[in-house]
Amino acid sequence: SIDQNLKKNVIGKGLPASPGAASGKIIFDADRAEQFSSLGEKVLLIRPETTPEDIHGILASQGIITSRGGMTSHAAVVARGLGKACICGCEEMKIDLKKKTMELKGITFNEGDFLSMDGGSGEIMMGEVKLKEPELSQEFLLLLQWADGVRKMGVRANADTPKDAVKARELGAEGIGLCRTEHMFLDAERVPIVREMILADTREDRLVALQRLLPYQEDDFMEIFKAMEGLPVTIRLLDPPLHEFLPDLEDLLVEVTKLQGAPDCDKRERYEKEQLVRKVRRLKEHNPMLGLRGCRLGILYPEIYDMQIEAIMGAVKKLEKMGRAIYPEIMIPLVGHDTELEVIKKRVLHIAAEYEVQIPVGTMIEVPRAALTADQIAKEANFFSFGTNDLTQTTLGFSRDDAETKFMHGYLEQKIIQENPFVTLDVDGVGKLIKMAVALGKSSNPQLKIGICGEHGGDKKSILFCSGAEIDYLSCSPYRIPLARLAAAQAQLEEPK
Repeated sequence: SIDQNLKKNVIGKGLPASPGAASGKIIFDADRAEQFSSLGEKVLLIRPETTPEDIHGILASQGIITSRGGMTSHAAVVARGLGKACICGCEEMKIDLKKKTMELKGITFNEGDFLSMDGGSGEIMMGEVKLKEPELSQEFLLLLQWADGVRKMGVRANADTPKDAVKARELGAEGIGLCRTEHMFLDAERVPIVREMILADTREDRLVALQRLLPYQEDDFMEIFKAMEGLPVTIRLLDPPLHEFLPDLEDLLVEVTKLQGAPDCDKRERYEKEQLVRKVRRLKEHNPMLGLRGCRLGILYPEIYDMQIEAIMGAVKKLEKMGRAIYPEIMIPLVGHDTELEVIKKRVLHIAAEYEVQIPVGTMIEVPRAALTADQIAKEANFFSFGTNDLTQTTLGFSRDDAETKFMHGYLEQKIIQENPFVTLDVDGVGKLIKMAVALGKSSNPQLKIGICGEHGGDKKSILFCSGAEIDYLSCSPYRIPLARLAAAQAQLEEPK
């Protein structure tokens, strides 16, 4: 929220479409917003109005401002669903998308200029305004205490940084249910080393780069473990395809073309860029979501997972020597065969033994085959965690990005489906697979712990389903934890006696 004690320079006002406050560089294009965000910049997406094609830009932005639209416009509805600040219908705002400029109160703003916004009042302010975290009232905190006394499901957080972990604990998280290690690779210092590792011609060169990454990962894990001392922290090993860490192929081709056409170009630079293009092309996939990612990376490039496992064990050992109570868990992504889990689990336990650390090993259940053969996989797993985002994609045959921009709106309008399955769990399809996997898994491993770590873990209707599906804990983004705590209690009260 905006610190009300500060003097604000309000330059415009629109409809308060979604509460919350934000500051950032103004960006007029969804692709550019995503690009700036990936570099660690805070951005505000400025558009005449948004469409489903802008969803990636909305996700990447701190807030959204549109010159058209009302309280039920696309921007407003999506922002409220995501918990992002939004102002709509600021008609005095004149936007020129070609020039990437915006005019308000006779002042012209260019892409990259700072503005601030208050989605609760609809006010737009000059510059970067100091923000403060909203505080929960004493009455609401008491209500949460009552809820905690009723619910049986645990509530953990999806947290990838020490800052997220601290905030999650403040909001009542009982541990981390999903720590995505790939986000640690995106720091500006680390991206060049990650790329060096990916583009290495030999295993030996790859190992050199991985050894440079190891201390960064170990430090990250130490800080997260400290923030969650005494609580479980589930770390997912590297999941996305490697090409996601590389420069965009089209951008590279443009650079190479310019160098090839320049008579005085640096020949060495041109050669290096051409080599980079060849390697990026080699890694590019037609359908990366179902390609070389998750446990497949760990099997074909075991040294990558080995480095991450060593970083986890190193962090645990150092903190244990300090007398800290640390409870790490390792989660393997995209497992579809018990043999995949078996191979990687052996590596985890081998490295753990070298550090004299005992650690539970579990798996994501996010492809239908994993759910259908859960009894086999459970023999190798200490826990399951349903990755409902990918499980929804693979079960429905919907690409999330394409579905939400191409046909989801039409399907909802025509009542083909009643709700967006990426927001509220598809109980009849995905839900049936989850119940089947739970029953099969516990039939061969009665001690199996069951969690859910997709975005559905913060959705009330999905939580009601989980309560009746023998789910032990939910995991959601830190700011959705209070809602999850309440919804889990409501679900418990609604269960038939």
